[in-house]
Amino acid sequence: MTAADLNFAKSQADGLFRRKRLIGFGIPAVIVLYLSYIFFAFDLPGLAQRASLDNAVTLVSDSWSHKVHVTRNNRTGEMEYAVEGERKGRYPEDQRPDWVSGDDVITVDLGAGHLVRYLPDNRTEIDIPGFPMIEARAEGRIVSTNLPDELPEWISASDRRVAIKTPEGRITLTGARTEVFNYFPGWELFWFTLDSPYHGQNLATIVFGKRLDPTRSNLSGAVYDWWNNAMWRHKDVAWAIGETMLMAFLGTMGAAIIALPLGFLAAKRFSPLMVVRATTRRLFDFVRGVDALIWTVVLARAFGPGPLTGALAILITDTGTFGKIFSEALENVDQKQIEGVASTGAKPMQRYRFGVIPQLVPVLLAQILYFLESNTRSATIIGAITGGGIGLMLTQAIQTQKDWEEVAYYIALVIAMVMFMDWVSGWLRSKLIGRKDS
Repeated sequence: MTAADLNFAKSQADGLFRRKRLIGFGIPAVIVLYLSYIFFAFDLPGLAQRASLDNAVTLVSDSWSHKVHVTRNNRTGEMEYAVEGERKGRYPEDQRPDWVSGDDVITVDLGAGHLVRYLPDNRTEIDIPGFPMIEARAEGRIVSTNLPDELPEWISASDRRVAIKTPEGRITLTGARTEVFNYFPGWELFWFTLDSPYHGQNLATIVFGKRLDPTRSNLSGAVYDWWNNAMWRHKDVAWAIGETMLMAFLGTMGAAIIALPLGFLAAKRFSPLMVVRATTRRLFDFVRGVDALIWTVVLARAFGPGPLTGALAILITDTGTFGKIFSEALENVDQKQIEGVASTGAKPMQRYRFGVIPQLVPVLLAQILYFLESNTRSATIIGAITGGGIGLMLTQAIQTQKDWEEVAYYIALVIAMVMFMDWVSGWLRSKLIGRKDS
């Protein structure tokens, strides 16, 4: 090897070393710059300051517990006892929780020494261990108290509203009402409301005990009262779940039916005209380039809200996606099978039917079933916009900012629905394609 060759090889090695060193320094620098951009663009310090752990704890606790309201109307003096403050969860006139006692002076025992006393003349006494007795009175729109100027974090007070948060419950005082919220674990009235004869009865009593309602059997009456539960709306929830699954099914299957013949037009092996191929492919790009949520808004303005609008939005978007997938699969079919069918004297449509489609079936079914499972999740969000399905009920429950246990219930149902669709799609794949999922 000559000296020139050695010098050339050395220069090449030096250049390669410099490039590697540059890459070694460059990649960490890019990562640092990217993280710095995120730090300032998303205002992480401000986000940390605005974060409220107490609100997060309250939200989580509301999702697995229920609260009973003890409310006094300061204008009329009437008392009301209700689960979640709903009329459908109101105690009958002759009933109230066992932790509420008294007539002229009504005492609410929140536990652990926390007592709230409703006194005459719209006066209230609040006894909290380790804190001086709180005295308040509602006069018109004004709430006067004996609270000091320096208040702990768990008390917020003005001349119009006083809010007290304790580990045992919350108290709110305004000119119009005085309200106590007492929390308990579990989803109260999930099975039966207070007006049902089966409320508070165990399963053995309902199944084997004597008839609780003389007009109907225990089992049929219990099923009817649960199905028509006015607070948890099991009948409406079941209908909404069905609408969501129907949106996903109609949208996915409709898109597959439309995309299959269009896939032949977009595949070079089956569509010799470039104009036809290009037009079909651009159509696929257009319909899948716009997200299903955008199509939902457009179609809702055109056709009005409803499950059919959501199904059409899924259909339009998935038609473009399926068309691209199917056309690429058609480009890779085995020509020998087509030639074998053609040697029997089959016509072009018969060649497609017996020489092409059998090769595509595993790919088609796998993609369709996967998108059916994925669209079940998407239909939940789409339903919130189009006014149908479980998505609408979930959005309404979130917007009320009141009954977070219902939000948890709907989320659990959505997860169960997705798991069910995953199981169904896996079972269908194993039956139709002959492959079992792990």
